[in-house]
Amino acid sequence: MVYTKTEEQVKWMQDAALLVSKTLTQVAMQLKPGMTTLDIDQFCMQYVKDHNATLSFYNYHGYPHNICASVNDVVVHGFPNKTSLKEGDIVSIDLGVVLNGWHGDHAYTFIIGEVASELLQLVKVTKESLYKGIEKAIVNNRVGDIGYAIQEHTETLHGYGVVRELVGHGLGKSLHEDPQVPNYGKRGTGLKMKENLVLAIEPMINLGTHKVFTEEDGWTVKTQDGKVSVHFEHDVCVKNKEAFILSDFSMIEAAEKLNPNLNTSYY
Repeated sequence: MVYTKTEEQVKWMQDAALLVSKTLTQVAMQLKPGMTTLDIDQFCMQYVKDHNATLSFYNYHGYPHNICASVNDVVVHGFPNKTSLKEGDIVSIDLGVVLNGWHGDHAYTFIIGEVASELLQLVKVTKESLYKGIEKAIVNNRVGDIGYAIQEHTETLHGYGVVRELVGHGLGKSLHEDPQVPNYGKRGTGLKMKENLVLAIEPMINLGTHKVFTEEDGWTVKTQDGKVSVHFEHDVCVKNKEAFILSDFSMIEAAEKLNPNLNTSYY
């Protein structure tokens, strides 16, 4: 079932999305070599609870942590752990919250220290592709238009691997609602979008092959060739002329620019 929201419900969802943005901003302020993703997990848990919300991911289909922390060749669903982050790591933090009964869910990829230029380019292009997809999230366009825009920018123009097995999704009272929102596809195909449909659009783009595998824990998804993957995600409301982005990267970007441990030279 595909649910559209009222204007009031969209405002509630924006509140939830912005709490995710604020939490990720706090992560951007403190991320550095020597931290562990388990440290980040515990910080995010406390920050969200201090803001009268709960964590979307914890115990979702048995998921055992509060956030997903995916480092280097981990595409998504990485378990937070006690391994220290180091210079040159590419770190995606994916976080979901429930505030006043509504979910917010988005992700941001950080670069710790100096990395090869090809990795800077991968992060840059993946973030760009998210906005290319968002541009298509308007009334009477189809879901396939979003996927086509992302795939064209990443795979066709730059030769990157677009993950097929994992997709974006609708968002609302449930963490995952219809429709599914692939990061690949054909223009003019899929569900025709109506006003106030809320989507989590989330390109997952690999430096090498699009092929992935899931580890024995049943959650951690890695690139098959061991090359780096990048993940960005926004919560987006479909509108008539221009999509309304409920989450906010600008506060995250401002914080990471002030953190000398993070690399923002791809901007």
